[in-house]
Amino acid sequence: MGSGEKVFVYEDLVKHKDRNDCWLLISGKVYNVTQFLEDHPGGDEVLLAASGKDATDDFEDVGHSDDAREQMQKYYIGEVDATTIPARRTYKAQTSTAATQQEEPGFLFKIIQFLVPLLILGFAFGLQFLGKKEKTDT
Repeated sequence: MGSGEKVFVYEDLVKHKDRNDCWLLISGKVYNVTQFLEDHPGGDEVLLAASGKDATDDFEDVGHSDDAREQMQKYYIGEVDATTIPARRTYKAQTSTAATQQEEPGFLFKIIQFLVPLLILGFAFGLQFLGKKEKTDT
């Protein structure tokens, strides 16, 4: 951080998350994107959804162009004190037997989806065959 740069605490950042006052936290830097909401190619809802939290992953997942990264600089207003950012929650995959039991009905359902049309088709051909046999018998 250079001298004279504003340093924000995370609690201040989360207060700025509406159409009239929208700040984003990306890679430890704070951007006031309020004036950019209407011009954002992905729409203002994307920016509003990313405000009030660390939007670094949201920003990087989209794969913004170099031009977009350069354009960000005019909205830069400071940095966030990293010690005030809450720890990220990590997702822990469920490994219980309940997850396994949920997969079995899906498999059974796929089998039924396959067999029912075959049975209907077989029944239709059977009726057609019996109809032709009755005509030849008379």
